[in-house]
Amino acid sequence: MLQPGEGMGYELWAFSPEPLDFSMPEPSILVTGAAGFIGAALAERLLGEGRRVVGLDNINDYYDPRLKHARLARLEVLPGFRFVELDLADREATAAFFAAEPFSCVVHLAAQAGVRYSLLNPHAYLDSNLAGFLDVLEGCRHNPPEHLVYASSSSVYGANEKQPFSVTDPVDHPVSLYAATKKANELMAHSYSHLYGLPATGLRFFTVYGPWMRPDMVPFVFAEQVRRGEPIRVFNHGRMQRDFTYIDDIVDGICRVMARPPEVVEGRAPHKLYNIGNNRPVQLLHVIECLERALGVEIDKELVPMQPGDVPATYADIDDLMRDTGFRPTTTIEVGIERFAAWYRDVWGNGMFGDRNS
Repeated sequence: MLQPGEGMGYELWAFSPEPLDFSMPEPSILVTGAAGFIGAALAERLLGEGRRVVGLDNINDYYDPRLKHARLARLEVLPGFRFVELDLADREATAAFFAAEPFSCVVHLAAQAGVRYSLLNPHAYLDSNLAGFLDVLEGCRHNPPEHLVYASSSSVYGANEKQPFSVTDPVDHPVSLYAATKKANELMAHSYSHLYGLPATGLRFFTVYGPWMRPDMVPFVFAEQVRRGEPIRVFNHGRMQRDFTYIDDIVDGICRVMARPPEVVEGRAPHKLYNIGNNRPVQLLHVIECLERALGVEIDKELVPMQPGDVPATYADIDDLMRDTGFRPTTTIEVGIERFAAWYRDVWGNGMFGDRNS
């Protein structure tokens, strides 16, 4: 059974592999990585629609766990949410978890994120992104949901020069271990779809940003450097371009995909891949200009070479996602950065997270 524990304003549950007996009218939706940026935003959207959501996360310390706890605290006040703290790389515990309760849909967003961090701690990516994902696939194999939706990444396009990036493009040249694990996830999911008829859809996310975002990504990392009075480091001498995609648009796309599990067509596995991005790349210098206006400051910039593992530009071809689901990203970079800056000032910057000078 699940034993309650102490949390940060929410009810924290530790998992033990005994059968559960929840008298629910319909199966819940499982969101792994529910304490993460995209996972928490998706769970909030689903709960707002009256869905039951089980959120799962191991709450690691890749970045400040207080941000993860704060996201979970926002979910706890919403009816229908239950949190389970579990490391998906724990094979036995994950198998018992999936066996204990059926799920109508599994949205797998848990992963070790970050391109540059993969240069420092490669084993974390193998444990989380490969072993953890295999355990999710095995859980879905033995306790099949109607649909498995899982996170891939635009990083799989690696050194590709053709733009916009299309899911039909070859992705055989990853430039980081993180990218390699995400490509491996796509191959693993396809094999399980082929072998066991598991409907699965992979989403290649393009530079997601907005309120409650990860602090290791732009524009958050720039805002923190400005707060500390430091110059910001602009890689590739300011020529970097990214297909920045606002969180609300990403969540809308995920929800649309969740409702459309792939089918077997002409003997092919029920597996699908989509790009999910804004379809509008923006130069990093323009993002900085938007952040300057939103924060009301002039930012001191240090132009530096591109880092190992980075790519100069990303640009998502989303025609098939728009055609199949009606997805339409609507948030401009100007509006999205202003919303992020308001959150940064009013929530992150108002002292609720304590001293962040270290």
